[in-house]
Amino acid sequence: MATLLVHIRVRPGAEERFEQIASELYAATHSREHDVRRYEYWRGEEPGTYYTLESFDRFAGFLAHETSPHHEEARPALRDVLEAIRLEWVDPIGGASPLTPTDMPPPQPDATELERALSERLAAQVQDWWLPLRTSDAASRGGGPAQ
Repeated sequence: MATLLVHIRVRPGAEERFEQIASELYAATHSREHDVRRYEYWRGEEPGTYYTLESFDRFAGFLAHETSPHHEEARPALRDVLEAIRLEWVDPIGGASPLTPTDMPPPQPDATELERALSERLAAQVQDWWLPLRTSDAASRGGGPAQ
């Protein structure tokens, strides 16, 4: 699974246009992508701040999302409205989320060149401090160590 929180800041005055783009991406992603578990946009506390919670069954699903026709079509409009964007890979807490741990397998053999490049540039960051907690999560559920 691959789960991330995207921190977004839009240019002043571009909020309405950004929300329109976000709504279109939300609809296209949920209707056309089969590996998506969560793909939601949220307004932040500060003006012009937004967040996207994304979770895919596989890291390959995230890469497919990033290279999908609807995402590629939205890129120019997003470049016009975005001031900053930062991806933060997150890990669900066992017993407090239905999602499974974020992992970073190598690209699939049938991955496109763009997907291979993105798998390096946007690699899921599995943090060392998560690992013992994952083991604790799995033990409390009666399973073996989580991967």
